[in-house]
Amino acid sequence: MNTFAPFRVKQIPLRLVASAAVILAGCTTAPPPPAPKPAPAPAPKPIVVAPPVEIPTYVSQATTPREYRRDAASHLYERNLKRVYHGKMPPLLYAVGVLQVEVDGKGHVTRTSWMRPPMHAPEVMAEIERTVRQADPYPAPIRMGRVTYTDTWLWHKSGRFQLDTLTEGQM
Repeated sequence: MNTFAPFRVKQIPLRLVASAAVILAGCTTAPPPPAPKPAPAPAPKPIVVAPPVEIPTYVSQATTPREYRRDAASHLYERNLKRVYHGKMPPLLYAVGVLQVEVDGKGHVTRTSWMRPPMHAPEVMAEIERTVRQADPYPAPIRMGRVTYTDTWLWHKSGRFQLDTLTEGQM
């Protein structure tokens, strides 16, 4: 009897199993390739915010400073209805002043200068300047771009006024 026979019997099944494993390993499919990564989302476009555009509320179609003066006087009257002296002014006024006002293309007052200041009434000068600035913005002088107009302030002792452009006259 061969002493190696039991060994061969044990080796055959092991060889069969190993061969079958090799065959089966060759038959399996390779793992699927990894799924492609999704393309990164495009970067959001930056939001461009344009600076606010100031659209003038009031516009003037005036082509000369003299024409614009009427629009500016009407604007001042509208803003100061309770302070306007109605009717003919008395013969003696507390103060009379002549003021130049420079208005830019958007209707904003850029400068004021006195041509004939009422020096005896500095409080009237300050009040007229304050009134002019508080009425800002004025009608935009769209046909001229900017304008410097002149008007005469007729000041009553009560603190009410008329502008020469829209005056009702004097007694």
